[in-house]
Amino acid sequence: MNFNIDPLLSALPEGRVFALDKQTLITIVIQLLNACILAGILGFILYKPVREFMKNRTGRISGQFNDAQNKLTEAEALKAEYEKKLAEIELERIKILEAARVSAAEKTRDILAEARAEAEMFKKRAAESIAYEKERLQKETRLHIIEISSLMAAKFVEKEIGTEDHDRLFNEAMAQLEEASWLS
Repeated sequence: MNFNIDPLLSALPEGRVFALDKQTLITIVIQLLNACILAGILGFILYKPVREFMKNRTGRISGQFNDAQNKLTEAEALKAEYEKKLAEIELERIKILEAARVSAAEKTRDILAEARAEAEMFKKRAAESIAYEKERLQKETRLHIIEISSLMAAKFVEKEIGTEDHDRLFNEAMAQLEEASWLS
C-alpha cells in the first residue's frame, strides 16, 4: 500500500496544513450541535432507566454484601457455639474422668476395709479357737494328771500301806470330805 499524498497537498491552499474555511467550520459546528442534541436526547431518554438500572444494581450488590455479612456473622456464631460445645465436652470429659478416679479410690478403700475386717474376724476366730483349745487341753491335762496321780498313788499305797491302814486312811478322807464345802 502506497499512499501518495501529493494530490492531497495540491488541493490545499498555499501556506496551510489543512483547510479551515467557512464550510469546514459550519460542518464542525453542525456536528457539535448534533452531538449535543443527541447527548441531550439520549440523556433525557436514558437517564431514568440507567439511573434505575444503577440503583437496582447498587441494591443487588449491597443486598449480596449484606447477605455475605449475615452469613459471615452466622458462621462466626456457629464457630463460637462449636468452640463452646467443644469446651463443654472437654469439661464433661474431665468431670467423668475425675468421677471415675474418685469412684475407683472409694471402691479401693471399701475393698481394703472389707479385707481388713475379714482379716480381723479371722484373727479373732483364731484367737477364740486357740483360747478354747488351750482351756480344753488344760482340762484334759488336769484330768490325765489326776488319773495318773491316782494310779501312781494306788500303786504306791498298795506297796507301802496294808489293808488296815488303807481302810483307816479311806475313812479319814471321807470324814474330811464330808466336813469340807464344795466349790463349784
